Amino acid sequence: MTKLSGPAYLLRGYQLMLEPGIRRFVVIPLLINIALFTAAAVIGYQQFSQLMGWLLGYLPSWLAWLQYLLWPVFAFTAILILFFTFSTLANLVGAPFNGLLAEAVENHLAGNPVPSASSWKKMLAGAIPAILSELRKMSYYLIRVIPLLILFLIPGINIIAPFLWALFTAWMYALEYLDYPMDNHDILFREMKQRLRKQRILSLGFGGSVLLATMIPFLNFLIMPAAVCGASTMWVERFSIPATD
Repeated sequence: MTKLSGPAYLLRGYQLMLEPGIRRFVVIPLLINIALFTAAAVIGYQQFSQLMGWLLGYLPSWLAWLQYLLWPVFAFTAILILFFTFSTLANLVGAPFNGLLAEAVENHLAGNPVPSASSWKKMLAGAIPAILSELRKMSYYLIRVIPLLILFLIPGINIIAPFLWALFTAWMYALEYLDYPMDNHDILFREMKQRLRKQRILSLGFGGSVLLATMIPFLNFLIMPAAVCGASTMWVERFSIPATD
């Protein structure tokens, strides 16, 4: 079996979501993602100038000349925060459907029948646990994101803050989407983090490619189901057997 890189697994996800046996499980996550990313684009367009003024307002007057250098950095960061926030909301709403999509992809890759109508009943029964799982990931995210946001307010250090934010976001996307296939196998959040850390480059490569795709028009509308498909493929090929130290 050829070992793919993180970005290659995301591309594989885009291909898998078009497979006949999987397409029907993509529809609802796709509609959720389109609606929320459209809202993100509208709100971002309306609030962008005010947000940039607020961010640059923390720049000391004697460093005012730096605003021409920092403006694109802060703009990039604002886009990251906005789209990650709406992506998190999309995953919260779509969690029960994403779990079913992950199951369909795994069965497809294994050559087994994809979930039937009875699995939709199973999905509805597991909706609350799926949403609680998303809230657990959100608490993990919030505890760590606050110190990162503070870095943006510290002169000098705030120059590297966007890069730290991008790295953290890539890690969070890897956790977010690999949680769906792993949760289907009752793997706890703590064990999932351990498995991802043992294949850190692969995980960050996948999460980073998801991050990049969220900022590309049209691709960002498809990113949630594609990332679920890609992460499920990674689970089957790379994470289903715990890596050894």
